[in-house]
Amino acid sequence: MLLPKKVKYRKLQRGRDAIQYRHPAQRGITIAFGSFGLKAAEQGRIRSNQIEAARRTINRAMGKTGRIWIRIFPDRPYTQKAAEVGMGKGKGDVQAYEAPVLRGSVLFEVDGIDEATAREALRKASAKLPVKTRFVVRNG
Repeated sequence: MLLPKKVKYRKLQRGRDAIQYRHPAQRGITIAFGSFGLKAAEQGRIRSNQIEAARRTINRAMGKTGRIWIRIFPDRPYTQKAAEVGMGKGKGDVQAYEAPVLRGSVLFEVDGIDEATAREALRKASAKLPVKTRFVVRNG
């Protein structure tokens, strides 16, 4: 799974999601590497294990041909308290990492395969993700 080598603060606060996610993304909205992509249609947080599951699904669906690019990286730690632990007594331990995703961000890109195969591979990958997505094709 993906995780940062080093973080400045071990535990982060959640932040202001309603304000931060109100507007669509302004960076990372075009296909830069491949010919086909998977774009987020809504905002959310994607965990590192969900990114890995989607990546493995794309690789299996593409076969031996083709190349894949992951355009998001999980750099925000999220915490969770242990099972059956009472309220209070501080914040839970870091569970894993997640990537905040804005509406319109490109999540994955693929190349080296035909459009039908790419569409099917990215459709299967989108089922592994907690946000709604759409298939996009590079222009020109």
